[in-house]
Amino acid sequence: MPTATATSKKPHLSFCPFGATSITLTNFTSPPIRRPMTTSAVSIEKETVISERPYTFLRQTDGEDNGSIRSRFQSMILEMQESVCGALEALDGAGKFKEDAWTRPGGGGGISRVLQDGAVFEKAGVNISVVYGVMPPEAYRAAKASAAGQKSGPVPLFAAGISSVLHPKNPFAPTLHFNYRYFETDAPKDTPGAPRQWWFGGGTDLTPAYIFEEDIKHFHSIQKRACDKFDPSFYPRFKKWCDDYFFIKHRSERRGLGGIFFDDLNDYDQEMLLSFATGNSS
Repeated sequence: MPTATATSKKPHLSFCPFGATSITLTNFTSPPIRRPMTTSAVSIEKETVISERPYTFLRQTDGEDNGSIRSRFQSMILEMQESVCGALEALDGAGKFKEDAWTRPGGGGGISRVLQDGAVFEKAGVNISVVYGVMPPEAYRAAKASAAGQKSGPVPLFAAGISSVLHPKNPFAPTLHFNYRYFETDAPKDTPGAPRQWWFGGGTDLTPAYIFEEDIKHFHSIQKRACDKFDPSFYPRFKKWCDDYFFIKHRSERRGLGGIFFDDLNDYDQEMLLSFATGNSS
């Protein structure tokens, strides 16, 4: 595979989405089924840009370090953002991430990081967010098929996630996208019939401009290895889910080389799924 500089050594990409320290991109010398929600479907406060990131984006009522899934998932995405950005800066050798942090008056916030016009990457973004909002009952039922027959008022929502898109300068190096997220809903005080629900979602996919068979095998072997640590059914199930989600109907083809994708995932033990999403298989 040619590179953008004089070196002839073939770039190789190895990315395991479940542990931030598992990302290794070497020898490069030179981005629910997903149910999208419109802004009007979820009521969320306007963000405020801040000069320094806070210790936590969680509301005080959630506790800063109480061992909850919310707290532990927030810790994971913060640590993963640091680790991934550090690895990408080391690989690029010239570019540095610029950071913007923001909060909302009612709780929540996020950190956006972008590296642009580096030696290796034309643009790379690694963003995290922690969000509190309110979902109208119809939006909740659309997002959760299992709630189709339930009647409730507006549903308080908590969501946290990390997302990234990497665009190398070298056209022979693929574009990579990943995102992992966690959702919870709370029953509103004035509507005791509203259910409390939780679910995980996410995935990683690869989109090359030029296809190399060894890269395909390598990328999917990494995905399978990560999935098999938890359940041998995960990889074939999530691979098909990704293939189906990224199928372009009017062109009768799939986008890129696929990967894994899952959403609305809550049919396993919650602790196991948290470990799966955070890469902690111990």
